[in-house]
Amino acid sequence: MESARLTAPGGMFVEVTWLQSALWVGLALLASLISIRLFISVALVEIAVGAVAGNAIGLDITAWVTYLAGVGAILLTFLAGAEIDPEVVRRHFWSSVTIGTVGFIGPFVGVLLYAHYLAGWPWPQAEIAGLALSTTSVAVVYAVMVEGGLNRTEIGKIILAACFINDIGTVVALGVLFANYNLWLALFALATAVTMWMLPKFVPWFFRSVGNRVSEPESKFILMVLFALGGLGALAKSEAVLPAYLVGMMLAPYFLKERVLAQRMRVMTFTLLSPFYFLKAGSLVKFQTVAVAAGLIAIFLAVKMATKFIGILPLTRAFRFERREGMYTTLMMCTGLTFGTIAALFGLTNGIITQDQYTILVAAVIGSAVVPTLIAQRWFHPKIRLVEEEDGNGDEDPARAGRLRGVAEGA
Repeated sequence: MESARLTAPGGMFVEVTWLQSALWVGLALLASLISIRLFISVALVEIAVGAVAGNAIGLDITAWVTYLAGVGAILLTFLAGAEIDPEVVRRHFWSSVTIGTVGFIGPFVGVLLYAHYLAGWPWPQAEIAGLALSTTSVAVVYAVMVEGGLNRTEIGKIILAACFINDIGTVVALGVLFANYNLWLALFALATAVTMWMLPKFVPWFFRSVGNRVSEPESKFILMVLFALGGLGALAKSEAVLPAYLVGMMLAPYFLKERVLAQRMRVMTFTLLSPFYFLKAGSLVKFQTVAVAAGLIAIFLAVKMATKFIGILPLTRAFRFERREGMYTTLMMCTGLTFGTIAALFGLTNGIITQDQYTILVAAVIGSAVVPTLIAQRWFHPKIRLVEEEDGNGDEDPARAGRLRGVAEGA
């Protein structure tokens, strides 16, 4: 019986899948241990570990790995949106919108012009390059801020809001330049708009009705909504992460009060799902191609960071950010990963760019996820302190306890 089980095609497939799962989770564990040892964000270490493993042992990007990585990106983006405090956005509306808009326009135009006039890429390929390197990585920024505690500070929420504006510019530009204008796109836009309008009214009532159960009906409901909108987005040739961010923003007021639910979803995401996303992103980098085109990759990365700095850093001064906060904000706005790889993959899938160009862009995008983040974390991370707020009876208010407030210190 045991021999028959081992030789059966179905059984062998299951066993190989479990062994592959052990390998991927083992790499995620290794990244966690390295992160703890070196005091570096685990998201960045996972990218690096994925790159080394992908080139050394050839990680197999199976359908289930791609699916888990996609779910990880969706939930990371949703949780990032759910951290954006509407009150902070209203107080800092112009800074968030201005920084996000300039953060998109600067690198898009800079990389576009360099790719076309100096690198010799045709306009459609140069447009994909500009879009891929115009982004700010919500996934990386959010993951880093959760580890450092900045996701619950005012400066952290401003950066997340600016990231949203930046990536909205990328998505809109991608749609204007390359989208298929059809019935599916109209249906996707309508469904997203209706969902955003209904959820803030429906979710509080529904979650009170089902209560806090072991079966996690709240989390399952949110997953159902995100997957449904993601499916419509795929049919419309759009991306599932965009509605996830919008839904997260609309539910932010509820999640800011219900921290326990947010924590449960965060544990699920960071334990199982986001490691597959970051490890897969790193495994897409092929060292041989990177070695051949290292100069072009470095130039693309330099153009992105230079244009971001030229546009954003003066704005942080104009909006009276402290020096450390201003540098940290600018560096985090230089990051890129989720929408950058999405734009590059869109170009490859639709035959706009070649495989080599895709590798060049993905390497530059991943470089932008690593280099500015390491600099920001090492030298410009704003200092934070824990502020425990109590109610009138001296008891800790669970909706407000443990709030983190950023305290900037001059660099």
